[in-house]
Amino acid sequence: MKEILEYTSYRQYIADYYADRKAKSAFTWQEFADEAGFSSRVYLKYVSEGRFNLSEAATARVAAAMRLADYERDYFAEMVKFNHAKKDTEKKDAFNRMLEIADAHKAKILEGDSFRFFGNWKNPVIRELAPAMPGAKPLALAHACRPEITAAEVTETLNFLVKAGLLKKDKKGNYVQTEKSVTTGPMEMTPVAVRALHRQMGEFALEAIEGVPQDKRHFSGITLGITSEGYEEIVQEIADCRKRIVAIARKNAATDEVYRLNMQLFPMTNKNVNKNS
Repeated sequence: MKEILEYTSYRQYIADYYADRKAKSAFTWQEFADEAGFSSRVYLKYVSEGRFNLSEAATARVAAAMRLADYERDYFAEMVKFNHAKKDTEKKDAFNRMLEIADAHKAKILEGDSFRFFGNWKNPVIRELAPAMPGAKPLALAHACRPEITAAEVTETLNFLVKAGLLKKDKKGNYVQTEKSVTTGPMEMTPVAVRALHRQMGEFALEAIEGVPQDKRHFSGITLGITSEGYEEIVQEIADCRKRIVAIARKNAATDEVYRLNMQLFPMTNKNVNKNS
C-alpha cells in the first residue's frame, strides 16, 4: 500500500491497511479489533466507512495496532484531527501540521536513476558521508570510505547524486541531502540493482568480521523453525524494526559514522525437495 504521507483521510488509510493485510493472510476485522483492544469486531470497519469516529485514546490504539512508528504515528493522529475538525481554523492547523511532518520525512522516490543508484554501494554511502563532512574534498571523502576508493570515484558519484536530485550544495558550497531517505521507483529493473547492492553489502559484512574491531560492529543471528504464517509475521516485525531504527537515526542531524544495517531472513532447508530425486 501507499506510504502514509500520501494520505489525507485516516479512514481510507485504515481501509487500505486492512485490505493489504487481508490480501497477504486470513486477516479479519475481528483480528484487527482485537489487536487494537476493541470489543466490537466491526468497530474499525465502521470507522473506515465513516459511521464511527476515533477518540484520541482510540487513535493511539489503532496506530499501535497498525505498527506505526515515530512520524507515521504523529501523521496519523493529525489526519484524525483534520478529518474530525468542524471549524476551518482547526482543519487548517491540522493540515499544516500534516504538511510539516510530510516535508520533514518524505522520501525521494527514484525512477529513471533508481537502477544506477542501487546498483553500487558508493552511491548510498557517499550520499550519507558528504553532508557529514562539510568542506571535505573528494580525496578526504575517498579516504573515509570503507573500503577506500579513489577521489575520481567520489567525484563521479557526487556528480551523479547531484544530477539525480539526491544531493545539492548549500550557500556555503557544502553538500546537503534533498530528502531524508530514498526508496525505489516502479522500474522493472530496480530489483536487479537492489539484489546487486545486497550482494555487495553482504561481502562487506563478511570482511567486517575480521577487519572491524568488535566494539565497532555488532553481529548476531539465530536459527529457528517456523511456519509460513510465522514467516509473514517475522517479515512484518523486521519492517517495523527498520522504521524504529530509522527514527532513532533521525533524532540527531549530526553524523559521526556511516553504518550499514543488513537484516536477513532466509531458508536453510528445502521442505519441498523431491524425496525421490
